[in-house]
Amino acid sequence: MTVSAKPSAKPEYRVEALAKGLRILSLFTEQRPTWRVSDIAPAVGMPLPTVYRVVMTLTAEGYLDHLPNGDYRPAVRVLTLGGAALRGLDLVSAATPRLQRLAEQTGETVNLAVLTGDRVLYLVRLRNSDLVTANIQVGSTLPAVHTSIGKLLLAYLSADDLRARVTDTSFVANHGPNAKLSLDELQGELTKIRNDGWAMQDEELAYGLRSVAAPVHGPDGTVVAGANLAVQSRDWSSQRIVRELRPVVAEACSDISALLGYSV
Repeated sequence: MTVSAKPSAKPEYRVEALAKGLRILSLFTEQRPTWRVSDIAPAVGMPLPTVYRVVMTLTAEGYLDHLPNGDYRPAVRVLTLGGAALRGLDLVSAATPRLQRLAEQTGETVNLAVLTGDRVLYLVRLRNSDLVTANIQVGSTLPAVHTSIGKLLLAYLSADDLRARVTDTSFVANHGPNAKLSLDELQGELTKIRNDGWAMQDEELAYGLRSVAAPVHGPDGTVVAGANLAVQSRDWSSQRIVRELRPVVAEACSDISALLGYSV
C-alpha cells in the first residue's frame, strides 16, 4: 500500500526567513491596507523581535513603506511584482500553444523567459529529454549575460538601464568556455543583437549547449519576453542553427507577438 505525504508536510527545501516575510506581506489586504509591528506579531504568530527584523528588511528592500504615524503599508515594489505576475500569466497563456507547436516541429527544447534584474526568469520550458543541462524548470533564473534570451532582452534596454542592471557581479556565476566576462566585452554583441533582432548562445552558459532566441513584442512594440530553442552543440553547429532554427523561432515569436496585440 502506498502512503501519500500529508498535505501539511513541509517541502524539502524551504527558506524560513523568506516564508516569514511572505506571511507578513500576505496580511496586507484591501480591507486592512496598513499594519503596526505590534499588531503583525500576534497575527502571524511570531515573536515581536522577529517581526521587527523582517519588517525592517522588507522596508529596506522597498517592499514596505513606513508611514509617519508608525504604520506600514505595501510599497510600489510589491505592486510592480503583482503587475508582473499578471502580465506573465497572460503571456504564458497566449504563448504556450504556439511554443508547443515549435517544440513538436523541431524536436528540441523550447523556453520562454522574461528579464528580472540581471537574470532571466523562465515562464515556459518544454524540454527535449536528450538535452543535458542544469536542472532548469519554470521559475528558475539564470544570469542574463550568459543566455541567448538574456542577451536578447538586455540588448533592448536603454544604456542607463543596462548599466544599472548589469554589474561585475552579473558575470560571477558559473559559465561555459565562451562566456564574455564583462559588460564592456559584451557591448558590441548587444548592439549587433539589437540590429539583427535575434541572439545566440554558443557554449556561454554551459559546455555543450547552444541556443538561439528571438523577441516577443507587447502591444506597444516593446520587447516583453524572449523565446529560444536550446540544442546540443554536438548535434548542431552554429551555422546550422542560424540557417534552420533561427527562422522558426523568429516566426513563433512573431505569432505570439501578434496574439498579444502587436502589429508591424
